[in-house]
Amino acid sequence: MKNLLMEVENEIAVVTINRPKSLNALNSETLAEINEVFSEIEKRKDIKVVILTGSGEKSFVAGADISEMVNANAQEGRTMGMLAYEAFSKIENMPQVTIAAVNGFALGGGCELSMSCDIRVASENAKFGQPEVGLGIIPGFGGTQRLARLVGKGRAKELIFTTDMIDANEAYRIGLANKVVEQKELIDECKKMASKIISKGSFAVTLAKQAINIGTETDLASGLQLEANLFGLSFATDDKKEGMTAFLEKRAANLTDF
Repeated sequence: MKNLLMEVENEIAVVTINRPKSLNALNSETLAEINEVFSEIEKRKDIKVVILTGSGEKSFVAGADISEMVNANAQEGRTMGMLAYEAFSKIENMPQVTIAAVNGFALGGGCELSMSCDIRVASENAKFGQPEVGLGIIPGFGGTQRLARLVGKGRAKELIFTTDMIDANEAYRIGLANKVVEQKELIDECKKMASKIISKGSFAVTLAKQAINIGTETDLASGLQLEANLFGLSFATDDKKEGMTAFLEKRAANLTDF
């Protein structure tokens, strides 16, 4: 990989977007690499949580690479948008839990990339924003869709229409960030959260992720039926028997399904 780094330890993968000279901006090559790396991770049973971050202390991802887009035509713009759609949908729907460790600027495509993750932990210096309409385009990597679903249509419209940049505490206040920590503690905090998630029933976590992702995109009755079906499926696992037996025996459970 030219633009990405990956380390795996204790069932946690740390994926780092490594384009520091451009503040980790996303070009087509990087988007393709993200899709490739997460396609590989999706198949691996030794990885249960992925932490996604950017290199350096200034930027998670400063946006899409404007130097690539400036001369692009309509078809080329759509092609780039579809590259991001495929890669970000992979992150959003893979069985593993994904945590964005937002270590600085998360603007445009960077904000959109963070929103494709299940959880966003922001450093105190993080900045979020969707500046696209100031460049004569619209968010094209999921910003108009995921932002509205996370913070509501009104706030999403305000952020997109004004291009205002917000800090980590404001992102936390409106529900865009799950947690704000000191930058020096960011990765450790994400790893601590990842370890806690891994200690639970990993297959059950995957089913819960599926229920939330699909259920919130449909009507309540359909979502409740989906939940009931997945609830029933969880009863077919070894973890269900082990978890409940351990609870009754007042001991720690050894949960192994994934």
